[in-house]
Amino acid sequence: MTRILARTSLPLPSRRDRLPLATPPLTPELRLHRADPASGLGRLASGGGAPYWAYPWAGGLALARYLIDRPETVAGKRVLDLGAGGGLVAIAAMKAGAGQATAVDIDPDAIEMVALNAEANSVAVVALCGDPLDGAPPAVDLVLVGDLFYEARLAARLVAFLDRCAAAGIPSLIGDPGRAPLPRARLARLAEYRLADFGDAPEAPATTSAVYAFV
Repeated sequence: MTRILARTSLPLPSRRDRLPLATPPLTPELRLHRADPASGLGRLASGGGAPYWAYPWAGGLALARYLIDRPETVAGKRVLDLGAGGGLVAIAAMKAGAGQATAVDIDPDAIEMVALNAEANSVAVVALCGDPLDGAPPAVDLVLVGDLFYEARLAARLVAFLDRCAAAGIPSLIGDPGRAPLPRARLARLAEYRLADFGDAPEAPATTSAVYAFV
């Protein structure tokens, strides 16, 4: 993993203007730069993929709410937010008192959004572009995973990574609305929340999103 230095399709000032700040569902303590109908989403992703980082997703929202309500979960700890998107979970962890939060995503556009969102919430988040799933356990105290079990192959790699973390004494928390690749046999449910699948987009179906401990 390396710090992101590459330019993306829109410079940070343009992203700040195109993606206005709003309060996400479940987390009135936070503000995120989010897409609206005037954002021109097709022009916001430099790699041609969907700009998933422009929305808060149900699993991340549930995990963020859980951390804010239970600050002892992260107080003083070094946390890793895997597949961070716009950095919602890492930011919530810092708001809850984490000692350090690192947000990792494979998309450089997402990393730039982490920087904007962290600034908007007056917290410091280390934002890294890369894929750590085939590597050694990171030097953290807790791994946080929001909405990353959306594809079977990725889920298998993620479980293997979380197993290596567990063997090294690093616990993991997962927020997810129950997508098919979720390894339910490996999870202990801690809390659940009712909300839309992705943010408050009009077409988003209502769902129940839960927070789990990986066991």
